[in-house]
Amino acid sequence: MTLKMKMIAAASLIALAAGVALPGPAAALDAKQKEEFGAFIKEYLLANPEIMLEVQEALTSKQRAKQQETAQAAIADNKKAIFNSDYDIALGNPDGDVTIVEFFDYNCGYCKRAMSDMDDILAKDKNVRFVLKELPILGPDSLAAHKVSAAFRVIAPQKYGDFHRALLGAEERATEETAIAVAAKLGVTEAQLREKMDDGPYDASVREAYTLANELGITGTPSYVVGNEAVFGAVGAPEIEQKVANMRACGKTVC
Repeated sequence: MTLKMKMIAAASLIALAAGVALPGPAAALDAKQKEEFGAFIKEYLLANPEIMLEVQEALTSKQRAKQQETAQAAIADNKKAIFNSDYDIALGNPDGDVTIVEFFDYNCGYCKRAMSDMDDILAKDKNVRFVLKELPILGPDSLAAHKVSAAFRVIAPQKYGDFHRALLGAEERATEETAIAVAAKLGVTEAQLREKMDDGPYDASVREAYTLANELGITGTPSYVVGNEAVFGAVGAPEIEQKVANMRACGKTVC
């Protein structure tokens, strides 16, 4: 391989690692040169496989930046629906200076584990407002449990926090039956629930949640919105607490 071809191959590898497209020098090569060019790149990658990790990291970083850019635009366009929807209930301080919004599914294992994050944050910080936004995406049982939850929320909003913790914290799968059983323990009968369920209070709320999730780029639960940022996944209480602290310090999640 000529020195020129080696330089072209090296430039191609550098461009690959940086995640950028290189104008195609290979188009000017003949068949034999292309074969040598490919052999050089293969040899280099086999000798330096760590470069593929760098490529993957660069791609992931680029995708996350794009995802966050999309989410920030959606947050700016949907502030009322995200932070102050008529369908949601906030735990913690209703007049808190920072609001955390969590999208969750009652059958999401990560959401179950993340419930302790919410409780830790609320126990430590008495000036946080925590909005629970139901996003039933894990099948018919999740949707059925949400329908019961939506009815319960209308009938006994003051007990919704207890209902939420009991249903999400249960070991068994959340279904219509288990949700009704939780409600009954909190003093709301099945007859009351079914009467309210017939009114369909869940229809508009679940449509709004699905629409927001789509615009924010949420594909799984739990996901959060804090200030100007969407947070994807169960990242843990310390990371969310830091974002809350930054919101107070500079008005953004990253100062």
